[in-house]
Amino acid sequence: MAFFSKLKERLFRSSSKLDEGLDAIVEDGGEEEVLETPVEEVLVPDPVLEEPSPEREPEPVVATQPAPTPTPKEATPPKQGLMGRLLGRSKPTVVRRTLDDDMLEQLEELLIQSDMGVDTALRVTANMAQGRIGTKLSSDEIKQLLAAEITRIMEHVAKPMPLYPTKPQVVLVVGVNGSGKTTTIGKLASQFKAAGKSVVIAAGDTFRAAAVEQLQVWGDRAGVPVLTAPEGSDPASLAFDAMTKAQEEGADLLMIDTAGRLQNRQDLMEELAKIVRVIRKKDPDAPHNTLLVLDATTGQNALSQVDTFKKLADVSGLVMTKLDGTAKGGVLVALADKFGLPIHAIGVGEQLDDLAPFDPEDFAKALTGLE
Repeated sequence: MAFFSKLKERLFRSSSKLDEGLDAIVEDGGEEEVLETPVEEVLVPDPVLEEPSPEREPEPVVATQPAPTPTPKEATPPKQGLMGRLLGRSKPTVVRRTLDDDMLEQLEELLIQSDMGVDTALRVTANMAQGRIGTKLSSDEIKQLLAAEITRIMEHVAKPMPLYPTKPQVVLVVGVNGSGKTTTIGKLASQFKAAGKSVVIAAGDTFRAAAVEQLQVWGDRAGVPVLTAPEGSDPASLAFDAMTKAQEEGADLLMIDTAGRLQNRQDLMEELAKIVRVIRKKDPDAPHNTLLVLDATTGQNALSQVDTFKKLADVSGLVMTKLDGTAKGGVLVALADKFGLPIHAIGVGEQLDDLAPFDPEDFAKALTGLE
């Protein structure tokens, strides 16, 4: 299944779908209009008369008994022609609603409910309404306007993770507990390995044995070595050792997992800062990428996570996971609008191909329910 199909199928599984909300807004106060669709003239070709082949001998005429006279039957009305059937059909209709202040307010509320945030929702609806106040719009037309505006906001942040000639390129992956960091690292490492890059993974979440085991499973799948340390070890020391090994082996990429940490735990955030200081002893420019993995189900809380991690770890790009587990994907629009950080990839499931590069147009269409 193509990723866009998965995205559209899985992005919203709640009754509070954005596209259903848009339909309801138009129907609330809208009026049904008949679509004047001109019927094209249907040309029926003349019947083709088969002429006898000149090479074929004419068949002899066999005398037959005269046909019996048919019994008179009640006359049946002639069948209605194609044009008559077409013209006789009821004309299609569409519901349109006049774009006014009341409708705009409903649109704003719907976008806020989809986790787009107040500021972004107001900006989006204002741009949609520009030059269109008093215009009657259908649900599909509203969706197209909204999708175009979302695409416009997000097209400048849709960027793949940059690759540099530096070896090893150090990729530090951060995020709160349960955001999907470990799975994301495994998927990215597998995809980079498939693209011909040599990858080393450092299991820096030394406080959670399950995270190490999960990375080892992904490493085995992709044929990527996973460096570990005893449970409870200093993750900064592991990161330093991993850089040494990656340099010795000439690896293209070193991906460092980190323990999940809440942005309001100062001690854990200081530990992350220590990891950055230590790896910079090996390479002053490291980490070359700092990916913040966000869980879409956290909603507006993702904004505060980005704000905190950006200040502490100099976040260079975002990955949004679990879009299949929420009915509110609008937070990604708010993130793009507020921070402008590159969005490298989005995830809608647990399989390897359920993590794909972020495409703003596909996302906007899936968000609004367009084909």
